[in-house]
Amino acid sequence: MYRATRKPVDTSETSGSEPGTPGASHRTEPADRTGPGDRTGPAAACDPTDPADPSGPADPPHRAGWRRWAMDTRPLRVPAYRRLWTSTIVTAVGSQLTAVAVPKQIYDITGSSAWVGAASLAGLLPLIVFALWGGAVADTMDRRKLLLITNSGIAVTSVLFWVQAATGLGSVAVLMVLLAVQQAFWGLNAPARNASIARLVPAGQLAAANALGSTVMQTGQVVGPLLAGVLIPVIGLPELYLLDALALCVTVWAVYRLPSLPPLAGAATRRAGVREIAAGFRYISAHKVLLLSFLADIVAMVLGMPRALFPQLADTTYSPWGGGFALGLLFAAIPIGAVLGGLFSGTFSRARRHGLMVIGAVVAWGAAIAGFGLSGNLWMAVVFLAVAGVADMVSMVFRGAILLSAATDEMRGRMQGVFTVVVAGGPRLADVLHGTAGSAFGPRAAVAGGGILVVVVMLALAAAVPALRRYRI
Repeated sequence: MYRATRKPVDTSETSGSEPGTPGASHRTEPADRTGPGDRTGPAAACDPTDPADPSGPADPPHRAGWRRWAMDTRPLRVPAYRRLWTSTIVTAVGSQLTAVAVPKQIYDITGSSAWVGAASLAGLLPLIVFALWGGAVADTMDRRKLLLITNSGIAVTSVLFWVQAATGLGSVAVLMVLLAVQQAFWGLNAPARNASIARLVPAGQLAAANALGSTVMQTGQVVGPLLAGVLIPVIGLPELYLLDALALCVTVWAVYRLPSLPPLAGAATRRAGVREIAAGFRYISAHKVLLLSFLADIVAMVLGMPRALFPQLADTTYSPWGGGFALGLLFAAIPIGAVLGGLFSGTFSRARRHGLMVIGAVVAWGAAIAGFGLSGNLWMAVVFLAVAGVADMVSMVFRGAILLSAATDEMRGRMQGVFTVVVAGGPRLADVLHGTAGSAFGPRAAVAGGGILVVVVMLALAAAVPALRRYRI
């Protein structure tokens, strides 16, 4: 059974951290904090029990002129993180090729959008189950080894997608099974990948590392679908799967070159079972700053993600511009805003009050979504959604940094497993909620009301529980 190395202490009356855990030194001795985990002091960035040396070159004293506004690239000076990030550039686009190809192929076979929706749900349950279990696994074994296994599994699945498409099998059942297997591997992969970052870069650069990774993923969500739309008529659907498989080979090679990332010396020996998953949830409930970071994302996504109403708004409110043109702009606006936020993340990634940054970002997201709902002009609507995308990027950066810095290394995998479930499940719940509310009250009222609820609920949480707003590194 799981045996915690430190007794969790309620953080609600502290400055966002509990004594005896990593967060405690973040607010009292920030100048001495150079490494992740429980280590403090000038030499902390290279723990003798941790083969990955995240110290890297010394930080520049100050970036002058426009450079202080641009993306903070200090984490890229760490070779191990640079390899991991570089592989993400390739796979961020490649994964979107498959994300477009699967629903396209299902629709081509069935001619039914209902089957497309069913396939999405078929991948959700394996993602949730294996993300939770994968978080526990990531805390019990070498994370590099787990990443090698899971990335190889995803690559093999992409090859199988290519085989079934190239042979003209035309089976929806096979597609849904492959999708479920792929999402299971992804659920196992994501917690280990995200938890590894804190072992590769200094704690003071976690926000910058998250900004780099999030910017690449958001760029992939913009470029990938556009590239798929261009390539399908030229090379055909099967080759999209093959391109994704080839991109994943790059990822496997990059992970192979990472240092070993075993559990830190002194961590309790345990198995990755139901008890370990339950221990992760108990850890979250005992650490309010972690709990509130999850709740902040749930509030923003469930109450304020209006994508289910984009088709109706494009066909009605913005119909003068043409439903297809307006729909494309609405779907692209949030990712484009997030990419812009990432490119200029130097404006915020050095902030130390991570909790306040999360609160402010979620409130800004809600306000922008409310503005989008109230706007009857397409271009103003796109601007509001782009602003929401910037706010979402800020929220992602600092929520991710909190999860990596406020949890001990032996718990980081499980925290990332829960994070993966929240990120995957929140927008899907929002689709149901906004679709229902849009039918009952009209799309614009539903969107504006959701945005206002985000602002009210987030401010109420911040006022009621001070742990998040007090948290800093």
